[in-house]
Amino acid sequence: MTVRHGGPRAGTASLADVSTPAPEPAPSPFHRLADFVAIPRVSGLALSVDGSRLVTSVATLDADGKKWQTALWDVDPNGERDARRLTRSAPGEASPCFAPDGSLLFVSKRPDPDAGADAEEPTPSLWSLPAEGGEARLVASRSAGIEGFSVAVDTGEVVVLSSIAPNVDDLAADTELRDARKKAGVSAVLHETYPVRYWDHDLGSSVAHAYWLGELPGDATVDEAAWRDLTPDAAVPHGVGESVVVSPSGRSMAYSRRVADGGAGWRSRLVVVDTATGEERVLADEPDASMEAPSFSPDSGRIVFVRQQQSTRDDPPDQSLMVVDLASGDIDHLTPGFDRWPDGPLFDATGSAVYFLADDDGHRPIFRVVPGEEPVRLTADGAYSDVQVAADGSALYALRSSIDAPPAPVRLDPTTPEQRPTVLASPGAIDGVPGTVRSVDAEAADGSRVQSWLVLPDGASAEAPAPLVLWIHGGPLMSWNAWSWRWTPWTLAAQGYAVLMPNPGLSQGFGQDFVRRGWGAWGAEPFTDLMAAVDTAVELPEIDGARTAAMGGSFGGYMANWVATQTDRFRAIVTHASLWHLDGFVGSTDASFYWEKEFGDPLTEPSRYDANSPHRFADSIVTPMLVIHGDKDYRVPIGEGLRLWYDLQKRGVPSKFLYFPDENHWVLTPGNAKVWYETALAFLAEHVLDEPWRRPELL
Repeated sequence: MTVRHGGPRAGTASLADVSTPAPEPAPSPFHRLADFVAIPRVSGLALSVDGSRLVTSVATLDADGKKWQTALWDVDPNGERDARRLTRSAPGEASPCFAPDGSLLFVSKRPDPDAGADAEEPTPSLWSLPAEGGEARLVASRSAGIEGFSVAVDTGEVVVLSSIAPNVDDLAADTELRDARKKAGVSAVLHETYPVRYWDHDLGSSVAHAYWLGELPGDATVDEAAWRDLTPDAAVPHGVGESVVVSPSGRSMAYSRRVADGGAGWRSRLVVVDTATGEERVLADEPDASMEAPSFSPDSGRIVFVRQQQSTRDDPPDQSLMVVDLASGDIDHLTPGFDRWPDGPLFDATGSAVYFLADDDGHRPIFRVVPGEEPVRLTADGAYSDVQVAADGSALYALRSSIDAPPAPVRLDPTTPEQRPTVLASPGAIDGVPGTVRSVDAEAADGSRVQSWLVLPDGASAEAPAPLVLWIHGGPLMSWNAWSWRWTPWTLAAQGYAVLMPNPGLSQGFGQDFVRRGWGAWGAEPFTDLMAAVDTAVELPEIDGARTAAMGGSFGGYMANWVATQTDRFRAIVTHASLWHLDGFVGSTDASFYWEKEFGDPLTEPSRYDANSPHRFADSIVTPMLVIHGDKDYRVPIGEGLRLWYDLQKRGVPSKFLYFPDENHWVLTPGNAKVWYETALAFLAEHVLDEPWRRPELL
């Protein structure tokens, strides 16, 4: 349509008179990126003490479509009625947890309706929604915000996490210091310990403490002056860490306290605090292990926790479950000989068994273990999280996802092995995906089995084989087994691509020896395993082996870079948040000590850096590459992407650089997520499908 300038004339139409035809409906939300980013996203789960209510967090696009907005939804534990929305505010609500009286506690930056016009900008605060419904009320707040909380399920007493400056003694002094810094225009931080930043935020200007609020008042806000510091000796950079839990009786609080581990490293010990006296006692502490994820027994007398054996240059980390008796201090090993990494432990309703999660052969099932017996796998397939135990022992609840299904709440029987759960109605359910997924095995050069997930688009056949994209997971200590919003193969399948998602050496869920195969040798077995998986896939009649590409992010980005230096079999490579110069990376990442345990000190032990750093083989790259990086990425700093881009450009390698000045290790805003997929798809279309380059219109 041609639009002429000037006013409307007889026989012509103005813009106001012309209606834009409605777009044709897409076959699925994965065919149109605007529909894909609008799919509701479910996360987190909370079960009421009496088991009658189940609540989850659901993120949806806001009215402008510029960010995701989280609200709390009520899910029927019996699966008989539809879910219903409980909260609504522009800042959103998160971290739901029930008090024993049935009220629902959550964290939100919503404004206090009772505050005056001169009130300060709201910070994350603790709110309570009455059991019978109605308006939520403000429970506790402070200018520095609340970072988390824990509730005693028998008494309703509450502990909150909040940060204060390391050089002040109380909350009032901290507020004064923050105001003074703001008025003086001071943002500088003096660091005296390592590290100085974490993922995408700076450390050092404040440290998390745990504060006792006690039993919450029925209709008032807890005065900040009444907060009692349970961890006055908490120190930078990590304070009390992230694992803080109050016993059901309210008499104890357990947490993982991070302590120096020589040089710039740290580990964590398990500590319990008497909430009445503040007396602190170390329950578990070893010089070569960290104690994480504590959880109390129903009678408050024991704690189950994860013991993580720290890695060394020769061995990767390992995990096991331990139980400590608070009265005697005795510690028992709950999972001896279990060749997986247990996590997220919870006692059953009687305290006689423990449920936990562990990656296992391309899935993440729920296990049940009784002391002295072998763990029993309760779920047949899929990846589980956020396990909740009914107090009467009648059911388990969790979020379940898989490669082809986003997270959804489910109900399970507490004892039935290898079961398939009952899916409960919730937002975010999809009608299906544009293709199928199946497990494919390959044989590695050393005879090891390499498991992969293969996504095939609708219509792929021997008569119409699909081009193949190799997707390499991050971590590296993880595996493909769950749904991913950031790396969703179905957006590619909707465009006709097959997607291969292998679990090569270093992937967890296949045994300790399988992880050890790639330890300190990223360019060896992990690479050859990936190539073996591709070799197997391209032999399938549904795959067009002449049209292939590779993609990866984080460690997967490292592997994408390594693949580019080792082979020219792919037509295109997309590398996101990738490691390029290992020596430079280890010196600038947010946790250098962790990587030095695997690769050694680059000044005194350079051999692994020399053997595994992709930048040393830059002259071998001929494959076109799309480099993607966010400037706020502290895990893999932007310098890695900038140097890779420069090295490609000066060698004349066909390449593009998609740069996000305000994104971190991930891409977290809807608009940028769309552009990410649009650019990657356009790059693949140009080099794999031989289509003209189509620059995304907003770039």
